[in-house]
Amino acid sequence: MLVPLTRQKFEQVVPLIATGLQYKYYWGKFSNFLQRLLISVVAVVVILLITVIFKLEFASIVFVFGIISAFFWLWYPVFQASMRNLQCRRYKYGGFFRGRVLDWWITDQLIGKTETVNNKGELVIVENREKQINLEIGDDTGFSIEFVAPLRPAHKVITRGQIAEMVVMSNRPDLSSIDEFSDIYFPNRDLWVSDYPFLRRDFFNEVGRRLREDQQQKPRRRRRRVED
Repeated sequence: MLVPLTRQKFEQVVPLIATGLQYKYYWGKFSNFLQRLLISVVAVVVILLITVIFKLEFASIVFVFGIISAFFWLWYPVFQASMRNLQCRRYKYGGFFRGRVLDWWITDQLIGKTETVNNKGELVIVENREKQINLEIGDDTGFSIEFVAPLRPAHKVITRGQIAEMVVMSNRPDLSSIDEFSDIYFPNRDLWVSDYPFLRRDFFNEVGRRLREDQQQKPRRRRRRVED
């Protein structure tokens, strides 16, 4: 089932400003925080040196740039997530898709290599690999997509035939060509599968709930007409 979303509803489920989950995603590991903090310190020092050397008199402007630089470590994840959200919101049309798991499988993905030296002084290259879950989601019309995300312990409950929901994006009003799609939600398990959390999950769940209620009411109306 593929239901077009109004532009207003599409922009509600795909936020412009980073959500808490999106901020957490781009916050990264402790090493990422240290990198941002180092950039902040260096930027503040550079601004101070330029101010002293060139004897700048634009105190208010220097102060603003100083504040922005000092808190770079804090606001940069918001900027990264918001830019990624903006890429999705550039698509003209969005739709709510509900299908089923046609197939799933596990793969190993090479995410990086690290060079180190062993006890003998020999250079050793260590491959960093991450297990990923691959999902094929489709419906009765023949439409299907393949989705890849890091494997998590919660994914063990996923089975073939389970209902899966997501938002799809396109530049065609009939959604005949899908250019991008969001993370996947399994309503029967209240489970999200994703790498990056594209959606405002509260709004998405509300959209899904209403569509499920509409589907349940339609057969009842038909039965009442027959009885009448």
